[in-house]
Amino acid sequence: MGKILFADQDGVQVLKFEGDVRVCLGPTISSFLNCIDKNRGINAVVIDLRETTGIDSTSLGLLAKISIRSQDKLKVLPTIVSTNEDITRVLLSMGFDKIFVVDSKTPRCCAELGCDQLGELPAEVVSEAALRQQVLEAHRTLMQLNDNNLVAFKDLVAALEQEQESSRVPPRLRANG
Repeated sequence: MGKILFADQDGVQVLKFEGDVRVCLGPTISSFLNCIDKNRGINAVVIDLRETTGIDSTSLGLLAKISIRSQDKLKVLPTIVSTNEDITRVLLSMGFDKIFVVDSKTPRCCAELGCDQLGELPAEVVSEAALRQQVLEAHRTLMQLNDNNLVAFKDLVAALEQEQESSRVPPRLRANG
């Protein structure tokens, strides 16, 4: 199971992903988006993936949303630090080099952060419907990055949209339909 650590270093928001980052951490990543919206002294965002062993497409889609939000609100391209060749290959295949500065060198702000300065972000819990919506939005965001992502995720997005639509229909109407 993965975890997400956080620190603020002189206005640079650092998110450090450790371990296997999966959909269950999506609500935690989404709550970070609210910090960017509030823009209280944030100058830059750095995503540190040096200790990430795996990351799923939902988490990648939420990272893409962080980049889009950072560009919109902060007018800055965020940085992703990845020293794992497999993770970096996935980032590049998803088109992250267009929406992030993808770097294998540790930025000064990350190097200066000691373990005592990084705090674990609390795990957020949301309803199944809210989680499904996050997964859907994350994959829609990935689809917008490039044609390969559009092809890779269109069936998943269609299935999630259908599932979402059928969950809105009252059970007694579904049985009769």
